[in-house]
Amino acid sequence: MPERTETGEATDPGTGAGTPAGTNPGTDRGAVRDAVRGNWVDRRAPDRLRPYLRLSRADRPIGTWLLLLPCWWGLALAMLWDGRASLYDGWIALGCAIGAFLMRGAGCTWNDITDRHIDGSVARTRSRPIPSGAVGVRQALAWLVAQALVALAILLTFPPLAIALGVVSLLPVAVYPFAKRFTWWPQVFLGLAFNWGALLAWAAHAGTLGPAPFVLYLAGIAWTLFYDTIYAHQDTEDDALIGVKSTARLFGARSPVWLRRFLVATVALMGLAVLLARGEASVLALVVALGGPWAMGWHMTGQLAKFDPDDDGCLLRLFRSNRDAGLLPLLFFAGALAL
Repeated sequence: MPERTETGEATDPGTGAGTPAGTNPGTDRGAVRDAVRGNWVDRRAPDRLRPYLRLSRADRPIGTWLLLLPCWWGLALAMLWDGRASLYDGWIALGCAIGAFLMRGAGCTWNDITDRHIDGSVARTRSRPIPSGAVGVRQALAWLVAQALVALAILLTFPPLAIALGVVSLLPVAVYPFAKRFTWWPQVFLGLAFNWGALLAWAAHAGTLGPAPFVLYLAGIAWTLFYDTIYAHQDTEDDALIGVKSTARLFGARSPVWLRRFLVATVALMGLAVLLARGEASVLALVVALGGPWAMGWHMTGQLAKFDPDDDGCLLRLFRSNRDAGLLPLLFFAGALAL
């Protein structure tokens, strides 16, 4: 890991040369520090669009995956519940994917607008477009509205209940950036926003809701508490200096204990959601579907074994690995649907 100087510059241990925080070697100077090296935005996006795509975190796709996967869980379990599948379900899956990209971008834009003064005080975030001066607040607001309007156009192709749920989802999205100012549990608010798709996608397929999607929603919130507590450990020192709260700061040395609790809650609640969504599925299909939370739990156990709160590189890798953790139950759900 590069060492950091008192001015916030990253020093290459091999050369001793300083580069501005957030700049990846071989890319333009506007690159964000915690983006994936060599991402498509830094390499191929038009120069004028790069700051806006970075504002939407298009250079870090993990957030889109974490928003999308609960949608696909909800759709898969809804199909298992009523035993129906149609071409429209393919559109629901695609619409959720496009919508997740757009709404994750809009949410991140809103987050950066509200956090612009905080981000400028944190080493990991000061290279983001607004605190670095690459994008102004008015420009960011216009970009937010543009993304939200396209997402709304997709939402309007869904049934009425799903549309209503999509509108209501704006509430936790709006509140989340402020949560770290008034609670030690801002990750709960992130979980409320990021897993709403489990309800929305279920409703888009079934036209109704029931116990299963709500339990699946709770499983997703527990999962978010797991991965975002890991992620928040990168910023504990800066957060303490500026008074920002997080579960990482709250738990401190007891984080592994809490992470294991979130792991168990994720697996147990997802397993219960599968049981509630069984419907007319065969015993074999039920057993296969239950393999999903089991496999996800093993992946999360592996993350916990590698957890090192003092290694930012390790923390970021573990956080990003949750794409694979979330894909595992989806594979089992798909297998159950095929039986």
